[in-house]
Amino acid sequence: MKSSKSIYQYIPKIACILFSILFIYAGTSKLLDFQNFKTQLGQSPILTAYAEYVSWGIPSIEFILAGLLLFTKQILLGLYASYALMVMFTAYIIIILNFSDYIPCSCGGVLESLGWTEHLIFNSGFVVLAILSILILKRDSLKPNTISNV
Repeated sequence: MKSSKSIYQYIPKIACILFSILFIYAGTSKLLDFQNFKTQLGQSPILTAYAEYVSWGIPSIEFILAGLLLFTKQILLGLYASYALMVMFTAYIIIILNFSDYIPCSCGGVLESLGWTEHLIFNSGFVVLAILSILILKRDSLKPNTISNV
């Protein structure tokens, strides 16, 4: 007899899709308005010296992570990396808000219209989604006779 899947087993799959959409959208919007993105990074008090590298690195990482989450068996690795990237973005926002007189916005597209508080909430939601997905995948991998089909 086949057991029905718990709703929790779908959370990692949904997370992978949502992260992939986010990263593809964000990476594409950065590349479509690349000069503006690079200029805004150059105005950041933290990233000024590294704007050239970061302006190419962030979209590249976003596309790599989207591919990792959508097209490989390395979903857990992709979720850990997505978690790390979202924590870095969130930490950057917190640092800029608390320690900088000038707050450049280097986000593109729809995300550019968010205020800083909304952006922190948005990022925090994705951080929580990554943690929840990682915990579910790790829990499922520890169960005997269970193969995760994520």
